[in-house]
Amino acid sequence: MSFSERTNTTRWIIISVCFIIISLILWNTYTFFQIFKNEERLKMNLFVKAQISIVNADENTDVELPLQIFNNNTSIPGIIMLYDKVVSAVNVPDEILNDKKKRTAFLNKLKNENEPITFEYAPGKYQTLYYGNSSLLNKLKYYPIALLLIIFLCIALIYNFYKSTKMATQNKLWAGMAKETAHQIGTPLSSLIGWVEILKTEDIDPSISTEIEKDIERLQTITDRFSKIGSVPVLELHDIVEETKTAYEYLQSRFSKQVTFLFNAPDSPILGMINPTLHSWTIENLVKNAIDAMKGKGTLDLQIEQDTHQVKINIKDSGTGIPKKQFKTIFETGYTTKKRGWGLGLSLTKRIVEEYHNGKIKVLNSEIGKGTTFQISLNKKVQ
Repeated sequence: MSFSERTNTTRWIIISVCFIIISLILWNTYTFFQIFKNEERLKMNLFVKAQISIVNADENTDVELPLQIFNNNTSIPGIIMLYDKVVSAVNVPDEILNDKKKRTAFLNKLKNENEPITFEYAPGKYQTLYYGNSSLLNKLKYYPIALLLIIFLCIALIYNFYKSTKMATQNKLWAGMAKETAHQIGTPLSSLIGWVEILKTEDIDPSISTEIEKDIERLQTITDRFSKIGSVPVLELHDIVEETKTAYEYLQSRFSKQVTFLFNAPDSPILGMINPTLHSWTIENLVKNAIDAMKGKGTLDLQIEQDTHQVKINIKDSGTGIPKKQFKTIFETGYTTKKRGWGLGLSLTKRIVEEYHNGKIKVLNSEIGKGTTFQISLNKKVQ
């Protein structure tokens, strides 16, 4: 049996034991409730006998014990009725006894709680005792509900803790893999830089070494990106318009001419605290995602606008669109609609924008068959 199978078996055993314990607690609570309910009915039967003794008492009858029974009942509400007339009552407010409408409603409530006791106080003469549950019994009645609420709350807290722990473990794993990838790429990259320097001394076309240098520079950027995953990035004051434009134009030169790239932004700089390496990665992920949605053919429009405190980058494509119910799930780790892919692009983008740059990213709008607009909101330096 594998470790994961043993873990699942242990988990189900714990859940089963907890379910059994909960069931036993609820059953015992119900049993206690019934025992107390029967004991209260016995008390009210004694109450009835005390009433009969008082009604039939003469000058030689000792009524001390019946009166003591009456006085000892301080928690169970009860009304003795002779047809529509109140004979006696205990633990019932006067405002209910003196108001016929309220009294009728109160009697119906007592009927629902307990079966009335009809007794013969004299030959051929009957009275009826209506009584309810004591405050202790009412509290005990709601105890299982309170217990279930506490149990559900504990389950929710445990689930949230388990989910948070799992996510933290996954984040550490991805961060470790990213740093190891950056480290592994770094070694051959250093070698390539050396080979380029050698090529420059040879009698070859200079454009060849220039293009290789561009690719090496690109690999260095990718390495730098991966090395920053899991670390707190350094944010510096940069022109968001210029950094966005640089990343956008780099991608424009490397994609098919069937994609029309549009760029609209203010002419003046917009300064904000960003990490250029990670910001360019954000733009790259969104642009590639948009081109995939358009299947490599269509119009991609990037617009930058600003308000008093924020700069907003809108990336609009003419792709297939996203259903509204998926506006949030597309940012979850592992979510992808592609046959190939890990579902990390938009999840990573969200993390870069919100956790590293203290910004926001969302699907601004989308129409099936017409396209989607993603919006990034970043804080800008207030002049």
